[in-house]
Amino acid sequence: MNQGSTTAKSPVRKDAARAGAPKWLRLLLPAVLILVWLTAAGIGGPYFGKVNEVSSNDPTTFLPESADATQVQELQGEFTESDSLPAVTVFASETEITDDQLEEISQILETLPDIQGVDDEVSPAVPSDDGLAVQAFVPINSEADTGDVVAQVGDELDSSVPDELSVYVTGPAGFTADLTAAFAGIDGLLLAVALAAVFIILIVVYRSFLLPIAVLSTSLFALCAALLTVWWLAKWEVVLLSGQTQGILFILVIGAATDYSLLLVARYREELRSTPDKWSATLRAVKGSIEPILASGSTVIAGLLMLLLSDLKSNSTLGPIASIGIVFAMLSALTLLPAILFAFGRGAFWPKRVKYEPEIVVAEHGIPGEGLWPGVARKVKKRPRTIWIVTTLILLVGAAGATQLKADGVAQSELVLGQSDARDGQEVLGEHFPGGSGSPVQVIAAEDERETVANVLLAHTEIEEVSITAEDSPSGTAPVTEDGIEAFGPPGTPEPEPTVVNEHVLMQATLTAAADSQTAAETVRELRTDLDEAAPSSMVGGVTATDVDTIDASIDDRNLIIPIILAVILGILMILLRSILAPILLVATTVISFGTAMGVSALVFNGVFDFPGADPAVPLFGFVFLVALGIDYNIFLMTRVREESLKHGTRQGVLRGLTVTGGVITSAGVVLAATFAALSVIPILFLVQLAFIVAFGVLLDTFIVRSLLVPALTYDIGRTVWWPSKLSRKSGKHASPSQPR
Repeated sequence: MNQGSTTAKSPVRKDAARAGAPKWLRLLLPAVLILVWLTAAGIGGPYFGKVNEVSSNDPTTFLPESADATQVQELQGEFTESDSLPAVTVFASETEITDDQLEEISQILETLPDIQGVDDEVSPAVPSDDGLAVQAFVPINSEADTGDVVAQVGDELDSSVPDELSVYVTGPAGFTADLTAAFAGIDGLLLAVALAAVFIILIVVYRSFLLPIAVLSTSLFALCAALLTVWWLAKWEVVLLSGQTQGILFILVIGAATDYSLLLVARYREELRSTPDKWSATLRAVKGSIEPILASGSTVIAGLLMLLLSDLKSNSTLGPIASIGIVFAMLSALTLLPAILFAFGRGAFWPKRVKYEPEIVVAEHGIPGEGLWPGVARKVKKRPRTIWIVTTLILLVGAAGATQLKADGVAQSELVLGQSDARDGQEVLGEHFPGGSGSPVQVIAAEDERETVANVLLAHTEIEEVSITAEDSPSGTAPVTEDGIEAFGPPGTPEPEPTVVNEHVLMQATLTAAADSQTAAETVRELRTDLDEAAPSSMVGGVTATDVDTIDASIDDRNLIIPIILAVILGILMILLRSILAPILLVATTVISFGTAMGVSALVFNGVFDFPGADPAVPLFGFVFLVALGIDYNIFLMTRVREESLKHGTRQGVLRGLTVTGGVITSAGVVLAATFAALSVIPILFLVQLAFIVAFGVLLDTFIVRSLLVPALTYDIGRTVWWPSKLSRKSGKHASPSQPR
């Protein structure tokens, strides 16, 4: 015992000498770091309730400036004094609406401008041809909170309209209000669900109370600092913030910061077993974790920043915003968490206590310890080739289903899951009026080509009616027929003069199909083709054109950005691992895993949830997160394998690396999957689909790719995997000449 006691004192003196830090610095530095992060959290915390002040969910704001729909949207305001967003109110009855009911509806409509945010130009009540419905257009001021104003309009109509009439608020303003309501849970529900899921998982992982609090504090403080930064950048119009981007930022920061924290805590526990001094253990933990954390974060940031190449601002703005979140996640994990761990010391693992155990148990086969992961390592050692071939074949079978993913866009009415007043209203509107009522195709044409453009529009079978903006018309527009512009009033009344701005006119075409339908999209594409030949200077915009341009830009982004992300990540891995072959294999396994995740998701979306389709950005975002985050776990594994390979040879390095990192990487994967799964509480189709794809893909990477495929493949190849570095040509420093490579 005396000898053991003497032996235990020596490392203390060596660690202290090596650290070279006076006692006051050991106390001051952690205290300052904790205080700095507390201050950042205290300032940034209140901004959770203010995000709506600087965010927008208007789809036209995310289109590229060169798109026709964008240019039409910008020019449209010059033709009318109002740039309001129209809400379409629909009144329906099972029996024919009487004159008295129509008069009552008209009187109710006259009171709507009393609601703050509703412009004065509420249209008259327009009965349907079948007499069973009435529609009216209610302009919502663009400066007002659309969701709040639409809700007030709905409440006013519900309380005033007779019981025998059903009333709906739909149109562009109605769908915008639906999106706003769906995103309302981001600040509260999403954050609460994500944090609760992480906390429960951490309790199970650590069987400790203090460590989960420390890790969650690290994640939450990082999110506060990131949100504070992003809020002001959005305020200064440096970045464009939306509810979708906000939700992804929250989840990404919590998930990434927790993953990095798990890696550092595991290394800290490991160091506490080999040194009795908590200061030295903290420094060693940071030193051992900084390379994989920085490499992992850099990989994710590099992938995210490739989104800047996107024409869609909803994609390109996510890149820098999410990258800011990753930066703060890394900073928090490498500064705040070490300070907290040092402050807690061995008590951080309470009620357990990490013992000082410098003698590491090594089994005869060279795999440290006993338990699940040493057992997996032994399986890998016994049948490496069988394992990687079988797992690869299984993944490829799953990937075959990716061809069934319908990622060519969905109707605006399908974006919000669950009950939707705007969607119900659009269905009723389509039963009694032209489906495109309230969301006409907007065409800006040269004044001298207006008749040509009108004839093209009128000739299309999916166009119900055409009008032109005219200031001297009572309604602000005048109908256009094959004979020209129709006059309002008795015979002999002169036809209204169209509004001309810079020698251009604005024409509107009402579609027979719903504005967000596939039929409407095909109509817009056909009109653009016809007009390109007949009147090349004309531009087609409006709600349908915005959807078409968004889908086209999203598909182009997907085809451009995915290969670039692969190339960038491959380059980072080559620098990190000092190898060419290993990074190629790691990227290949991750791509196969991504294909499997998309294949399984397609089968689930089509066969289980019966989703109407997917946005083209779903595969792109899924790729960015799965490849960048999936590579994370390979980085965590392979950096440790390389570290062990330098000492024990590649094959022993694989077994040791898998055993040591198995628990922490699995925990990290489960945490990240749980945080992304939390996105599904927001009833937005895009986020629910992204949540499933990333959560399933991360679990696939964690339990199959990183646990079996990569270790077995690396073990089977041996030290050649490090080609062309020197490590591919020699055994580890301490390996015997006869040791397997």
